[in-house]
Amino acid sequence: MKKIIFSTIFIGIIILGFYSYSSAQTVEELQAQISNTNSQIEKLNKEIAALSGQIAETGQQKNTLANAIKDLTLKRNKLIKEREQTEKKITATGLVIKTLDSEIDTKITILNKSKESLANLIKNLNQQDDQTILQKLLSQENLSDLSREYNNIINLNTQLKNYINNISLQKENLTVSKDKKEEEKNVLTTLKKTLTVKEMEISANKKEKDTLLKETQNKESEYKKLLAETEKRKDAFEKAIEDYEAQIKFILNPKSIPKEGSGVLSFPLSSILVTSPFGARWGRFHYGIDFRAKVGTPVMAMATGTVLGTGDTDTACKGASFGKWVFIKYNNGLSSTYGHLSSISANVGDKVSSGDVVALSGNTGSSTGPHLHVAVYASDGVKVDTVPSKSCGGKIFTQPISALSAYLNPGLYLPKILASMIKK
Repeated sequence: MKKIIFSTIFIGIIILGFYSYSSAQTVEELQAQISNTNSQIEKLNKEIAALSGQIAETGQQKNTLANAIKDLTLKRNKLIKEREQTEKKITATGLVIKTLDSEIDTKITILNKSKESLANLIKNLNQQDDQTILQKLLSQENLSDLSREYNNIINLNTQLKNYINNISLQKENLTVSKDKKEEEKNVLTTLKKTLTVKEMEISANKKEKDTLLKETQNKESEYKKLLAETEKRKDAFEKAIEDYEAQIKFILNPKSIPKEGSGVLSFPLSSILVTSPFGARWGRFHYGIDFRAKVGTPVMAMATGTVLGTGDTDTACKGASFGKWVFIKYNNGLSSTYGHLSSISANVGDKVSSGDVVALSGNTGSSTGPHLHVAVYASDGVKVDTVPSKSCGGKIFTQPISALSAYLNPGLYLPKILASMIKK
């Protein structure tokens, strides 16, 4: 009997050892790839941080043509690094999932072999000499041998069961880890969709730089003249649009919109800092909220709704209005416009939910620096419309147009904006 028991254990140990060794080789190879990819990600993190520092430094310098060109170049380089970083993160997460899959498969194999070994042990004990286990035990010469043999069988059975339970627990833990990594991969896969948008932004950045060099002929005097003309057009355009919107007759029905303070909208950015609130500003009225957002920051829908418009006012008159914009009508009676975007990923007709990325923030249109402009309206008083502009040589603009009485303070419908979220 002892011979059978130890033979079964020996064979089991060899089988389990082989599978563990075989799996260890695969896991070690994957871990090496993961480590190498993480090193590349860390290197990209440092490069992105360095470029961010240079961009911030450039932003504080004198507004010259040389600095404008330098800023565009740095931002393009940063976008390229961020794209590479996202790709590496997706690769690393995929490798981790592959590692977990390999370890789970190994645990399943060990479990199956362990259960098979236990079954064979019981079968061998029952079949030896056509005697049952009870008959074998009773055939012992004395009570001491009987007790020892019985305890050996009980201990072996208990150890094997404990071993199987332990492996089962390890498998369950690995499955939980894999599920978490799958969720992480899904997030990264969503983020990957923004890579296409970043590619568009990189191309747009290069085009903007080339256009600026062409318009100024690389002369500082021409750049100053261009800035002055843009500022003049912007002021004239803003006044014309405000006058046009003031003529739109609209009586707000409070029952058609959510209650103030209801928090029916979520924040459009993952990190919030208000740089300019809704209200009087610089001798005019600011019909929205500006949030700090570096070029290329994902911009998210604030509630469930439908994208009813996208566009770019810079194609009609550069620097006079929203630049690239997205207009969303939500299912709660509110609508919103995102302005000054660098690129747009949403299409007209898209159904969106809170948190869905619809664009990347930027510095297009009438903007003195990278940020996100958010305007919120009562849906009944706003629509995408086409209006002529006297300030831009008779150009035709297509953008969201609202009755002044339909503009709402976004802060009244967003989550509570803390004092720490407002730029001092």
